[in-house]
Amino acid sequence: MATDRPSGSLRFTGALLITQDPERRVLRGDLEFRDGRITSVGPSTGDSVEETVDASGLAIVPGFINTHGHVAMTLLRGIADDRDLGAFLERLFALDARRTEVDLEAGAALGIAEMLLGGTTSFLDLYYGEDAVARAVSGLGIRGFLGWAVLDPDKTTQRGRPVDNARAFIERWSSDPLVHPLVAPQGVYVCSEETWLAARDLAQRSGTLLHYHLSETRSEVHNHERATGRRPPLWLESIGALGPGQVAAHGVWLTKAEIELLARRGVGVAHCPSSNLKLATGGVCPVVELREAGAVVGLGTDSAASNNSLSMLHEMRVAGLLQKHHRWDAAALSAQQLLDMATLEGAKLLGRSGELGSLEPGKRADFSCFRLDHPSLSPARPEAIVSHLAYSASDEAVDSVYVGGRCVVRHRKLELRDWADVRSAAEAASEPLWGSANP
Repeated sequence: MATDRPSGSLRFTGALLITQDPERRVLRGDLEFRDGRITSVGPSTGDSVEETVDASGLAIVPGFINTHGHVAMTLLRGIADDRDLGAFLERLFALDARRTEVDLEAGAALGIAEMLLGGTTSFLDLYYGEDAVARAVSGLGIRGFLGWAVLDPDKTTQRGRPVDNARAFIERWSSDPLVHPLVAPQGVYVCSEETWLAARDLAQRSGTLLHYHLSETRSEVHNHERATGRRPPLWLESIGALGPGQVAAHGVWLTKAEIELLARRGVGVAHCPSSNLKLATGGVCPVVELREAGAVVGLGTDSAASNNSLSMLHEMRVAGLLQKHHRWDAAALSAQQLLDMATLEGAKLLGRSGELGSLEPGKRADFSCFRLDHPSLSPARPEAIVSHLAYSASDEAVDSVYVGGRCVVRHRKLELRDWADVRSAAEAASEPLWGSANP
């Protein structure tokens, strides 16, 4: 298992700092960290440090937080394109039984590499076989909040009871500094009341997050209402399952009453616009209404099988354009709000707002260095940098990435594992999966 290996003390001088602090300051100054935590933002402390870096050509941005995905599915990018959700899932379910620990880890490493190279430093995942994902997290140096998929025993390819598998996974990884295990009921369509409450109870006893899919499609909502007499959020409320420390992915088909219920119960939402658009799930997640009701809304890419990108920069842009277009309101979801969702709101969803999401003394040194001379960030004016990040910045503008003060990407090269190894392992592991996929 991984241990944090921060590079002692380091000072970036003369950087453009996108602090994301309460005042949302953008300023020229120094960023210092020591033993994995930020010690100074702005004027230098003058204390001696082990290394000093001239960052006058860089913008330093808090690490992005991807609040929903299935990173081990990165090997399946493109395998089920141009299909609606039902046909998409039918094809992927047929592949599930064929997956191995080797290909799960190779897929996870491939997806993690992509995320790190795009400035993502933390991600929330939902899948089975999360031990393989945890090993990839440890090997590449990202923060992984990994939810073991829980569903009814008769609806899974897992061996043993999924809730017991989740419990064992939490026990194995609970002390790792980068791996944060949690419980992830797949969704109301494969979880009975007994299974859902068992998952909730396990999360409460273990002190972990509870992460699940919710109201992604109209058919999901209508089918559940026909079966139980209640729409999914109202059914969860009726069995006493809703509460703080929960992250619901998608939330596309929500009524006003359900929006208010989720906000009242402290349930956060991971908005995944690209995946929902590509799968033609219909409807638009009511992000503006959720935020107005007081719910925390983060951004997620979903999997590379349905997005097909894991870029949070891309997700910010799509989220903003979608809400503006849908509401006929160019001011809906401003650039600053989009950056908040990708950083601060993501940290809140993870229950880590005291540690992640901004450049402030005492917080973890999780950040990315963007090259200000990159075409997608020009003109590189301080008053435009937030807009550039939300609407135009390319992943290729990310030069270096730090997680807990440890450099994990340096000058667009992975530091802890060679990209050629990641790629070759992924290509080899994908062969049996693609070879078994029916056209």
